[in-house]
Amino acid sequence: MRIHVADHPLIAHKLTMLRDQETESPIFRQLVDELVTLLAYEATRDVRTEPLTIRTPVAETQGAKLASPRPMVVPILRAGLGMLEGMMRLLPTAEVGFLGMIRDEETLHASTYAERLPEDLAGRQCYLLDPMLATGGTLSAAADFLVERGADDITVICLLAAPEGVNRVKRDLENFSRPFTIVTAAMDERLNDKGYIVPGLGDAGDRLYGVVD
Repeated sequence: MRIHVADHPLIAHKLTMLRDQETESPIFRQLVDELVTLLAYEATRDVRTEPLTIRTPVAETQGAKLASPRPMVVPILRAGLGMLEGMMRLLPTAEVGFLGMIRDEETLHASTYAERLPEDLAGRQCYLLDPMLATGGTLSAAADFLVERGADDITVICLLAAPEGVNRVKRDLENFSRPFTIVTAAMDERLNDKGYIVPGLGDAGDRLYGVVD
């Protein structure tokens, strides 16, 4: 498993604004969109391509295009939806699937309640979108789900990560035989007793879309 903490002044700037409790939902959504595009640039460094010969107005030249099968972008509902547009801005020809996972607030165990993905993901590079890597349970469960469908390369894009969550994923995926990468804007200090990242930015889903009772 590889972890990449993106180090860029614009990422730090946008993340600071996201953390601010005074930042309202419309601006929060815009910042998430912009930040995800920056993270996606880092996350797609190893996206698969194949050679393509084209002709410019001057001469023939060798270029590259995304390889087949196309990458699969998978936001984890509901907060991951707020990251989708920023990701698709960089990978407009990728396919999109959806994975609904819910965390039991008592046990912190994640389970799947909905999915919209191809039955066969063999040969696919998959990009999981989830704003917060907190306890790691949701991410581990999502990775297992994609592997069961045949995905052979998984990259996770998250705004923030906590050490406890990263360690949990490392343990759960200890025997993982496929490339697995986590790209995040920051590694925060810790989790509190409610499983929230500290200092974090609060509940990403609520700040994106409002509180759901």
